[in-house]
Amino acid sequence: MSSRPTGSPFVPSPSPSRRPPAPSSATPRAARRRALAAALPAVLLAASLSGCGSAADASDDKTVTVTVGYQSKTINTVTAGTLLRSLGFFERALRAQGKRDGRTYKVRWQDYATGAPITAQMVAGKVDIGSMGDFPLLINAARGRQLHAPTRLVSVTGYNLRGALNTIVTKPGSGLRSLADLRGKTVSSSVGSASDGTLVRALRQAGIDPEHDIHKLNQQPAVGASALQSGSADALSQFVAWPGLLAFQGKAQALYDGGALGLPTFHGVTVRDAFAAQRPAVVRAFLTAQREATRSLQAHPVDAARRVAEATGLPPEVVYLYNGAGGLATFDPTLKPQLVAALKKDVTVLRAAKLTGPVNVDSFVNDRYVKQSYGSGYAKARNSTAHPSPDEVWLRGEDRTHSFTGPDALLRFAAAHHGKVRAAYVADATTGTRWFADKAVWVRDGARLLPFAARATADAWTRKHRGARPLSYAAALEQAR
Repeated sequence: MSSRPTGSPFVPSPSPSRRPPAPSSATPRAARRRALAAALPAVLLAASLSGCGSAADASDDKTVTVTVGYQSKTINTVTAGTLLRSLGFFERALRAQGKRDGRTYKVRWQDYATGAPITAQMVAGKVDIGSMGDFPLLINAARGRQLHAPTRLVSVTGYNLRGALNTIVTKPGSGLRSLADLRGKTVSSSVGSASDGTLVRALRQAGIDPEHDIHKLNQQPAVGASALQSGSADALSQFVAWPGLLAFQGKAQALYDGGALGLPTFHGVTVRDAFAAQRPAVVRAFLTAQREATRSLQAHPVDAARRVAEATGLPPEVVYLYNGAGGLATFDPTLKPQLVAALKKDVTVLRAAKLTGPVNVDSFVNDRYVKQSYGSGYAKARNSTAHPSPDEVWLRGEDRTHSFTGPDALLRFAAAHHGKVRAAYVADATTGTRWFADKAVWVRDGARLLPFAARATADAWTRKHRGARPLSYAAALEQAR
């Protein structure tokens, strides 16, 4: 994979990282769901019969080739993909394994735009290890079982316990202020993705029927972003890193913060069951390398953001929004009970959309290998959900960020360094969702200056607190001096 210099234009993925292939948005809703459900097994079966490239484990007694499918632009998977590849930790772990067993190990990295083709290649036996989002993981489990090529979820990459990795955005200056305003409007989403799950759940919670009260366009993220800009869509529901990218570019503002749902979302690593049984040492080596990449990201978050930005073309400020020290994503390979429970709830959403049949989540989850990589410290790590402060300022020309205990201190620092701030990040006062300070909705409540990621949460605050008033970021900076 060739890389582009940091700051180069972001090349959109042709399809989203958390959904299966999408039919035309012009198809009626019921027919669209039936077409999608019918198409997926055919696509996967075709891949199992033909596929691309040679068999994944092109090995003999002395040489073992391991094929890893990853999504470079789905930046919550970087510890099992983009960052891991750039650091070379997996190759190093396999060299150490080779010294122990006398074999030569080679790694074939294959970059995909979505989780669906990774699943197709896994059930065809052409990808050994893959990473994808929570909804595609469930489809991975279902298709593997359906085609007698079972897979197992063996670790997590990045997660957010409240679901803040998914956001509904509108164009800047839009008159839409709440989910209720979406009634009768056109919303672009990606059916089968976790962000579409957020849209469906949020609308239902607001008393809106997601099937009949809005017109949904089933689109790839890049197409949806274009639809939002052209005005053919009133809102866009998408996952990392699309909402942050569009907000950073001044092309969107957050209408609804997925963190308001309080339902976890994550990405994880899945392995072919047959491969794991044949090469358990390789799976352990991969998870050991993933842990090392996770530690590297946590110890050197700015460097990690720059590495990922260089490989993907995303602005490093956007990568850091999600993957920074206090980013929206927490990177931790352990299979936490909260995440497994969330998967079980996600099954109902996919089944209601007729995208999959029953999925035995308990059978799909296998923490054996990640436990082995941790040793006795696994239980403690699994139970930990500690997350650093999301209030940070990144100054131009610096290789580190400055952390703060609250928005007032951050605003004073940013005001004192006018013209030198590369990016400032704050936590939503109610959901804790991290957002760009200059893109947040600010409210003055008495002596407090409070940031909100989305209009809806800011409006909810002002309704409940007499005297609270919205103000601009510039005014917040001035009042914080």
